[in-house]
Amino acid sequence: MLVKILGALDFIAGLVLIFGTRFAPHTILIFFGIILLIKSLIGLLRDFASWIDLLAGIIFILAVFFQIPLIICIIAGVLLIQKSIFSFFS
Repeated sequence: MLVKILGALDFIAGLVLIFGTRFAPHTILIFFGIILLIKSLIGLLRDFASWIDLLAGIIFILAVFFQIPLIICIIAGVLLIQKSIFSFFS
C-alpha cells in the first residue's frame, strides 16, 4: 500500500516536472523536492531508483532559484513516471 502511495507521488512529481516547473508555485516545488530527497535517503542510495529520486529532488529545489533547462526537466520527469508505473505493478 505504501509503495502505491509513493508511486502516486512519483507520478504527480513527474507530471509537474514535465509540464509545470516554470508555472508551479514555489511551495509545490519545495514540497516535492523535500519528499523526493527524503525518499532517496530512505533507500540509502543503494539502487538506481533512489538516485532518480535524489536527482529529481535536487532539480525541484534548484527550480525554485534557477531556470532549469526544459530537456533536463523532461528527462527527470520521464524517469520518475517510469519508476512510478513500475511501482504500481509490483
